[in-house]
Parts: sequence; C-alpha cells; structure tokens
Amino acid sequence: MANIKSAKKRIDVINRQSLENKSYKNKIATYVKKYKLAVDNKDENAAKLLSETFSLIDSAVSKGILQKATANRKKARLSVYTAK
Repeated sequence: MANIKSAKKRIDVINRQSLENKSYKNKIATYVKKYKLAVDNKDENAAKLLSETFSLIDSAVSKGILQKATANRKKARLSVYTAK
C-alpha cells in the first residue's frame, strides 16, 4: 500500500480508469454478440450493427483502450464472420 499522498491519489485514478476501460470493452463485446446473433438469424439490421461495432472499436483505439493491432484483428474477424 502506498504511503505518499500523491501515490494514493494515483491508485484511485488508476482504479477509476480501469473500471471505465472494462465497461467500454464489455460494451464492445455486447455489440459483437448482437451482431453475430443478427447474422445467424439473417436479420437485415446486421450491416447497421457492424458499422456501429466498427465505430465503437475505432473510438476505443482513439481513447487508448485498445491497441490498433487488436482493433484491426477484431474487425477482420467480424468481417470474416459476415462471409460465413
């Protein structure tokens, strides 16, 4: 445990940021699941869900939540899932 006041504050900040990042990643996972379900059910809203998921992934990269290579891999896998 930290003894210095600024270190204690940094721990609080890191914990808060970790929660925000985790919730954002969960949101991305939820959209991916919705998209896959829409593709499996041959829903016409699948293309809209795909674009929303892509924009979420891109914004996660810009916010520093995901690395660029990870985002590209996720988007590529979703594109391949579309072709199935």
